[in-house]
Amino acid sequence: MNDSKGAAAPQATFCPAHNRIYVLVAAILASSMGFIDGSVLSIATPAIRSNLGATLADAQWISNAYMLFLASLLLIGGAAGDRFGLRNVFAIGIVLFVVASLVSSLAPDPGFLIYARSVQGVGAAMMVPGSLAIIAKAYPREERGKAIGLWSAFSSLTTILGPVIGGFVLTVLGEWSWRLVFAINLPLGGIALALLLLRVPADKPEPGRRLDWIGGALITAALLLIALGLTGTGGNAPLPSQMLLYCGAGLIALLAFLWWEARSSAPMLPLHHFRRAAFSGAQGLTFALYFALAAISFFLPMTMIGGWGVTAAEASIVFLPLGILLTLLSSYAGKLADKVGPGPMITAGSAIVALAFALMGLFAPLQDPWLGVLPFTILMGLGMSAVVSPLSTAVMTSVEDRDTGLASGVNNAVARVAGLLAVALMGGVAAFVFERVLGGFAELPIFFGMRPDQPLPADAEAARLAANNAAFAVIAYANAALALLSAVIAWFTQENKLGRRRRPA
Repeated sequence: MNDSKGAAAPQATFCPAHNRIYVLVAAILASSMGFIDGSVLSIATPAIRSNLGATLADAQWISNAYMLFLASLLLIGGAAGDRFGLRNVFAIGIVLFVVASLVSSLAPDPGFLIYARSVQGVGAAMMVPGSLAIIAKAYPREERGKAIGLWSAFSSLTTILGPVIGGFVLTVLGEWSWRLVFAINLPLGGIALALLLLRVPADKPEPGRRLDWIGGALITAALLLIALGLTGTGGNAPLPSQMLLYCGAGLIALLAFLWWEARSSAPMLPLHHFRRAAFSGAQGLTFALYFALAAISFFLPMTMIGGWGVTAAEASIVFLPLGILLTLLSSYAGKLADKVGPGPMITAGSAIVALAFALMGLFAPLQDPWLGVLPFTILMGLGMSAVVSPLSTAVMTSVEDRDTGLASGVNNAVARVAGLLAVALMGGVAAFVFERVLGGFAELPIFFGMRPDQPLPADAEAARLAANNAAFAVIAYANAALALLSAVIAWFTQENKLGRRRRPA
């Protein structure tokens, strides 16, 4: 409907203008909880292992229990917001996340923490899709860009400062202070929840929307079984027979998920989109690159803090350039991708990341965070800055306009699944290489990425350091190859305005 001057009337939203600021603040606080948990946990993992006596397998599950439910339920969480109302589902997600954070901060042992992290993942699956969606629904189109820009700016600030503050807290207060990483979610979540319930009206749900619960159950079972096969249970690495049993059952569940999605009338993952080379290529390169990024982000701090004796504060500073460069350069990369196409940008960025990872493995024996790691995290930041924004463009342009939200959700879920499998698989690789290089000292209580409780004899300490560096080097080289694979996929599947066009399906 137009006014007398012919201009379009402002778009109606569920939220009055004077209450929209509360939606924005609540979304920023909720997102901050997720970003803090994700970015600080890798720095805090060595302290958790030492303080709770957690094995490497325990540490993997502390990360993967969260990632499992977030990755498998992310698409359902987004659809649930449409079905039952964004504000309602977003608020429930915050409650689950905050309660699980409180329980995590009080965990007396690794098993307790793993179960709490599982609940936290369920809450995140309801909260993460809602944080941006509720802004888009509350603000009219002409004001939406500014609101999302503010959300993005504060999210970037949290990503940059979270690990630094967390690292200094761990260094100053000691190992027990890992509990504060979870406890900080209580005031953040409490304020966000109060704003939503007291200041934001409920939006209108879509009662006809169907949720793919069967698909969600099948993909959760598949990822859980595969993770069990790769990581093991009870804090122990899996036996070969257990690995075959769990991974085999997981693959069967995965095939059942794909069978169901192909036949469901309301699938959480519409498979027909994968017939497009651009869409399937974007998911493939995302999986390869984010698998590599998750593996390095999880095992590098463990190598530095637990292996080399670097403080948590120093480790957090080493990772600081990644967040700064992503914040400063991503918009420029997006503009350049408009000129040359996302293909060349993603290809170049992924190749730079691959070079950074390979150099990290090569210089690991230096055991020097400033000479052997910092220059390469800067290189990694440059590479990822060239990837993130063009990849979003590639995903959005690979489908029809009406499916962009779904495409973004699928890509987000693929990145989370990649992170889950990276931590599960690379932990086994690290443990295998560590034990082989350790040789005759394997009978001693020495573990990858963990400082011994008592000083070791000189020859045993030298063997421990060599084994620690060798294990990380193998991880770095393997994931450099995966990052390079993502560059190849991008070159052959994504739009290239420099002369080479993307190939048809």
